[in-house]
Amino acid sequence: MVIEACLNPLPSPPPADRILVLRLGALGDVVRTLPAVSSLRRAYPGAHIAWLVEPPAASILREQPWIDEVLVFPRPALRGALRRCQLRTLLRALVPFLRALRGRRFDLVVDFHSILRSGVLSALSGAGQRVAYARPYGRELSPLCATHRARLAPERRSRFARNAGLVDYLVPGAQPASTPLRLDPAVRLRARRRLGAGPPRVAIHPGTSDATPYKRYTVEGYARVARALAKDEGVELLVTWGPAGDERAVAERIVEAAAGAARLAPPTPTLSDLAALFAACRLTIGSDTGPLHLAALVGTPVVQIFGPTDPIENAPYAATPSRSVRVPVPCSPCRRGCAAATCMRSIPPAAVIAASRELLAPRPTAGVRARAVGS
Repeated sequence: MVIEACLNPLPSPPPADRILVLRLGALGDVVRTLPAVSSLRRAYPGAHIAWLVEPPAASILREQPWIDEVLVFPRPALRGALRRCQLRTLLRALVPFLRALRGRRFDLVVDFHSILRSGVLSALSGAGQRVAYARPYGRELSPLCATHRARLAPERRSRFARNAGLVDYLVPGAQPASTPLRLDPAVRLRARRRLGAGPPRVAIHPGTSDATPYKRYTVEGYARVARALAKDEGVELLVTWGPAGDERAVAERIVEAAAGAARLAPPTPTLSDLAALFAACRLTIGSDTGPLHLAALVGTPVVQIFGPTDPIENAPYAATPSRSVRVPVPCSPCRRGCAAATCMRSIPPAAVIAASRELLAPRPTAGVRARAVGS
């Protein structure tokens, strides 16, 4: 067994009263950083902890009581001005942001993102201590912007373990909070009222970001899963969807193909509403997406359908019972995906159904168990 470890931990935690966390996006990566930052909070109980993030994931961070401040990096405005070559507009958005960032006088930055953009922001914060990953996790030129660089082993590890390793560099043995993602009780109550009374529920989240359609499982595959679970397990299938792109249209096609075995989930206007809906379900099924990691972090067992993404790096939260289903085709994993999406289309619904039944059975075991089909 390979033991995951930080190879060069500091001899003692550096003193810090004001800490800046950098993990800008995307949603799944922000969610997978929450346990590590909750460990940071436990290690620095009296410090002011701020998190710099891009707009899409800011709402879920604002509801975490152990994060003192959420700073939003105005990337959409900056990118739009840059594309239109509007230098004055760019500076009007960037200069006040950087002035406010530096004015907060952070004395420690922990850069979980560790790319050039986050490295530059780390340096511009003015903090005297800036912690990031050494290569290979520190990408582009980000290690040059850090004053301290954590070396981790092995090189291939889950994002959750990678983030924990960066905290281990600062505070060896630091542990995450027992509940690294908190939901407002009022949000939970709102979700239960929207769902109403009924049998136990299973959520299917078929959508992915617009940039990664190759990670989607097939409509007919999900429909067959829904029909089997509704018939044999006595559960109600909810197909969830988000506001982006064609997610609602895809969800409606699955409901139609399921022929009465599934219904469209109620709208979830915020990430917290979506998380609360998952928390009200016995199981969530989906591909490697931010919402699936969100479901695992609120404690709902998950079946993760893997295609082009790495099943080790993208494994769900280990404290929650989960099953991973994939077909080990020769070209998977890859970083770009393709229109053919053979790795997703090759996964038989029977494998997803079997994994779901394991988790719907009494007392599912915690952690990830992989189901490689056709290996």
